[in-house]
Amino acid sequence: MPTSPSLRERTAEPPRPSHRVKAGQPNADGGDRRRRPERTALLRRIGLRVLALAVLLGLWQLVTALQLWSPVLVPSPAAVWRALLETSGTHDGVRGYQGHTLIEHLGISLRRIFVGAGAGVVAGLVAGVLMGTLPWVRVVLEPAVAFLRTLPPLAYFSLLIIWFGIDEAPKLWLLAIAAMPPVAVATASAVASAPTALVEAARAIGARRGQVVTSVVLPSALPEILVGVRLAFGIAYSSVVAAETVNGLPGIGGLIRDAQRYNQSDTVVLGLLAIGVSGLLIDAALRLLADRLAPWRSHA
Repeated sequence: MPTSPSLRERTAEPPRPSHRVKAGQPNADGGDRRRRPERTALLRRIGLRVLALAVLLGLWQLVTALQLWSPVLVPSPAAVWRALLETSGTHDGVRGYQGHTLIEHLGISLRRIFVGAGAGVVAGLVAGVLMGTLPWVRVVLEPAVAFLRTLPPLAYFSLLIIWFGIDEAPKLWLLAIAAMPPVAVATASAVASAPTALVEAARAIGARRGQVVTSVVLPSALPEILVGVRLAFGIAYSSVVAAETVNGLPGIGGLIRDAQRYNQSDTVVLGLLAIGVSGLLIDAALRLLADRLAPWRSHA
């Protein structure tokens, strides 16, 4: 005859399922907990930057409202905004500034930067690899690279105009010469300091010099090379105004130069803001590219 369950057995709770994560099984809760501080830090950085921008705009508006300086010297944010609208379309039969909109001026300057600085980056990369792998090439090229690195762009721009005229060629040469030394120095230093153990291991398994450079040296030197590329584009962007002082229209540097002649300070400030914002975007794109090509750099 079956016995009835005891009071303790009747009131006992059913066994609860185990929530322990097996080895190799992803833990979603742990991943969310790790990502939450990262999202919080990102939102905090964005908030601080927006706050700083708002404070800067507020101070700018306050200074212009108090009329501490003439509007010709310090234009108001509203005047710069009107200049943006006027240079971005057609008003009273006039298209943009000197027949080109602001985005067209900026696009032409960016094309010059990418072509000129791109050529300088390629030349600097080749020179840096040769300097880092061949000691006699380093002895020959290092003084020339250091000499070019110390020269301000305007120092040799006049000579480039004499050689190539006032068209596109001197501007592109100026940007290329300005962008080459940072890449060459960074590449030579990174290549020369490649891990000796990895190089010797590649040679031990029969790799030739070219294979060692392409498979071992360049990947290990990639983070430093990308830093040099960022510096090169920054220097080239800061040199574009100097490159466009002569026959620079259309171009953002030529726009600034021409507006300065007629005391159009609102257009000058607008051009400076366009250069600054686009420069920040280019630098952010290069940083993203560096993180994609050398993801171990951020964890070093």
